[in-house]
Amino acid sequence: MAQETSQDAITEDEIAGTAPPASSASSSRNAFTALMAPKRKASPSTTPEKAKKPYNKNTFSKRDGLDDYILHPETYSSSRVIYYDSSFVAIHDLYPKSSVHTLLLPRSNHKQMHPFDAFSDPIFLSSVLEQVAKLRHIVAKELQRKYGPFSKQDIPREAVLNGEVPLPDNDELPVGRDWEKEVVAGVHARPSMNHLHVHVLSVDRFSECLKHRKHYNSFATDFFVPIEDFPLDKDDVRRHPGREGYLGSDMKCWRCGKNFGNKFVRLKEHLVEEFDAWKRE
Repeated sequence: MAQETSQDAITEDEIAGTAPPASSASSSRNAFTALMAPKRKASPSTTPEKAKKPYNKNTFSKRDGLDDYILHPETYSSSRVIYYDSSFVAIHDLYPKSSVHTLLLPRSNHKQMHPFDAFSDPIFLSSVLEQVAKLRHIVAKELQRKYGPFSKQDIPREAVLNGEVPLPDNDELPVGRDWEKEVVAGVHARPSMNHLHVHVLSVDRFSECLKHRKHYNSFATDFFVPIEDFPLDKDDVRRHPGREGYLGSDMKCWRCGKNFGNKFVRLKEHLVEEFDAWKRE
């Protein structure tokens, strides 16, 4: 494969690989079922499982690495595939760029189209938006499970979960923080994979897999196009990511806007501080 430039696919680190088949499970699996219970319970790990043997790069192009999830989602455990039906598969990103990072994969004929072209179909776009809303809710519930105990806005809810105060008279947990507002969904202007995929992830950009400027800017600039912005106008500048130079631009903190130029190490140090402050809001 020809060497990629800053204007091509992000990097091979970002490409989601294919794990070996695991035991079959029902198509209705949902890794976050336990989250809906009113009392805190131990939840299954949401850490994506690792491949049991090295990836064979000669098997197929790494840019086709999402194909097996689309074709055979039932062969993966719920720690990899979140849910699936006849039209969509939702998975954990193998190389997350935020603390919670998922992908929505269409299984229709649109699956090998560029998102800008695929989302010009209003019927297809409507179905994607419906699934994004579903996955956004799942991601939000996982954020609440992970960070609710730290959040000031979730103190009343946590008090009930911890048995410190009884349930209200209506037997419903306090709503607490609106974690869905902490979730973004969209596509890259120049995707790293051949198969159409929508990123649904937390806003924090806090991950060990965030390793350099292109990784960060692919989610922190207009290279990342929110799903709500589709369909795009024909003259939308985001149709020309190379010309606009998004990936090579200065790195700016997603939360406070501070400009770190090309100083990635300093940005990463700053992101740790911002992550801690964000989860405590």
